[in-house]
Amino acid sequence: MSISAAFFAQAQDISILRNSVDVYSNSPMIGSSKFNAMGGANGALGGDASSLLTNPAGLGVAISGEVSGTLSIMGNKNTSTLAGASTSYSNTRGDLGNVGGVMTFQLMTESAWKFINVGVNFSNQSLDNYVETSGNSNILFTDVDTSNSSSFGRHAYNRYGNLSKTSFGVGANYNNNLYVGAGLNFFNASLDQSDTASLNSTTNNSTEFFSKNGTPYYERSNGFSASLGVIGKLSPNFRLGASIETPTFWTIDKSYNFYNDPVYGDDIGLESNKFTSPLKATVSAAFVASKNFSLDVDYTLGLTKPKYKVYTQTETDINNFFKDNYKNLSELRVGAEYRVKQVRLRGGYSYASTPFDALTIGRYTDGGDQVDQSYGNLILNNRNALSFGIGYDFKSFYIDAAYQNITSKYTNPFMFGVLDDNNNSAYYSATNSVASDSFIVSDVKNIRNNFFLTLGWKF
Repeated sequence: MSISAAFFAQAQDISILRNSVDVYSNSPMIGSSKFNAMGGANGALGGDASSLLTNPAGLGVAISGEVSGTLSIMGNKNTSTLAGASTSYSNTRGDLGNVGGVMTFQLMTESAWKFINVGVNFSNQSLDNYVETSGNSNILFTDVDTSNSSSFGRHAYNRYGNLSKTSFGVGANYNNNLYVGAGLNFFNASLDQSDTASLNSTTNNSTEFFSKNGTPYYERSNGFSASLGVIGKLSPNFRLGASIETPTFWTIDKSYNFYNDPVYGDDIGLESNKFTSPLKATVSAAFVASKNFSLDVDYTLGLTKPKYKVYTQTETDINNFFKDNYKNLSELRVGAEYRVKQVRLRGGYSYASTPFDALTIGRYTDGGDQVDQSYGNLILNNRNALSFGIGYDFKSFYIDAAYQNITSKYTNPFMFGVLDDNNNSAYYSATNSVASDSFIVSDVKNIRNNFFLTLGWKF
């Protein structure tokens, strides 16, 4: 499928697509160090508050109360390559990654219901993402206002902020063989974003800095979802789990800078949107060989597609794009734990599929020509995560640590902009503006190195 120029002209900013999937369709998956070390795979194991991130029935597995807090150090490195030149940028940020707790209530009756447990979990992750691309003097733009020519000097995409998920849930234990649970999830997102470029005049070699129309912009959002889950023991060693999470219903409030409006000129605009993320289902299987070893496999599949509430033609165009080009979310997570007396050794792996079909766009070649090219990893791509961890149990207290490495490679389109009587997605400086009906496309390698430390208390 081709991306029409009209779509991008009306959508104003390709980051709408990126954030719709990367921010508003993905839940935070920063749990305890144990959860992170096992790749987020605990859908059929459960036992602590991190169960609310995958399967609330895991709350019913707990047989003692527990509370924990996790500090996270998130490292993010992007290397953007264009015409053989690479630019790298690294960012490291420390934060409170997770807080969770479970209260257990043993039912002292002859009923088959053994426990009813209540849990709460707060998960928090950084949205920081900076991609800088070096210039290419072969790519030329013509200033709309002066008709002067400028070469491409540099581009920077910058996003920073936080995404959090607070969950409350109830889990129950039936006869130590069947566990059921339900949860309510409340989301908050805060992100600030800019899209800037520098161009070098071919006349006097001076440099001018431009911002894409509609940027910088600021979004403050909140959302709500609910989840249901079940875990069943097929035998003392095998468990199966299943859960479903409703779409997250988001309200997004946005302020943005706009330029060269025929009525208002340069000013700040405000808007609100409604967004619905995909419905998700997860199936899980676990093997518990003994008290010393356990293995869990989770598979999550998106059952619907993202959708904006329609206010203008822009939302219609975006929804049509998702309808034609969005691949339903698919993620596989595998995790294992081995216990040696008080020591816990953990490892995990997860894979998330690319969210978009192959897309054809107009792009600039390294020599400055304009051609059509198809990409299978445009904007976002599949993601691989490898994790390890270690813990020590002091009976009532425990300490866990985890390391997580996440990698992804994708192609990064930018500098597309249309300026006519109906559309304005051009780039603006203090004195000039430039428009382009083709993208510059760089190759980006993203590496995230994350560290987690958890302190917990069992009671």
